[in-house]
Amino acid sequence: MAKQRKNGEIRPVFIRRNFTRHAEGSVLIRQGDTHVICTASVESRVPEFCKSQGQGWITAEYQMLPRSTHSRSSRGQNSRSLEISRLIGRALRSTIDLKAIEGYTITVDCDVIQADGGTRCASITGGMVALVDALRWMKRKHKVRWLPQFTLVSAVSVGIVNGETVLDLCYEQDSTAEVDLNVVMNDQGRYVELQGTAEHNAFTEKQFSSMRTLAKVGILQLIDLQKKALRIMS
Repeated sequence: MAKQRKNGEIRPVFIRRNFTRHAEGSVLIRQGDTHVICTASVESRVPEFCKSQGQGWITAEYQMLPRSTHSRSSRGQNSRSLEISRLIGRALRSTIDLKAIEGYTITVDCDVIQADGGTRCASITGGMVALVDALRWMKRKHKVRWLPQFTLVSAVSVGIVNGETVLDLCYEQDSTAEVDLNVVMNDQGRYVELQGTAEHNAFTEKQFSSMRTLAKVGILQLIDLQKKALRIMS
């Protein structure tokens, strides 16, 4: 699949809402051969520090299922999954004023059922859709008086592979990339987070600029797909 794509193209993306029965928001996102189930759960509780600030909370948990890759891994969170969980939580919290959900916690669980690169990015993109559905559920159930205003957020990986800038890296590309950059951006074109690593040699300002430019192209496409899935008029 990677060889059939141009360097500036994202992998085929499919977003299915209401994927599970019980969660207030649930999404299956497929981005190439990376498949993630994202569920958003609403609970009438908040961390202690939120009570004094009159706000709610949004958090996330990420994990890869044991056979989401070629060989089985153990269940449970490790340092990598904890780091990614925090990234997803930060990204989703940036989308709304937490005071609008005072007294409630929304937990977005991202379970990777099949991995082929870009799992943290797909989790943010799918998790955002699940979060919006959870907010809509809160409005329908009169947990909040009005639907909180939100900005959409999405994420994509980009890197330098064989000297060329490539968008939305699959595992094969990611494993051989000279530079790997994950970009999180909202629908206003503002950065939420950048995570970049030079695997071998340091990269230049020109390469960094080219990766950011290409990442923005991909993220705007992903946000458009989020809007279509959520039936939001552009």
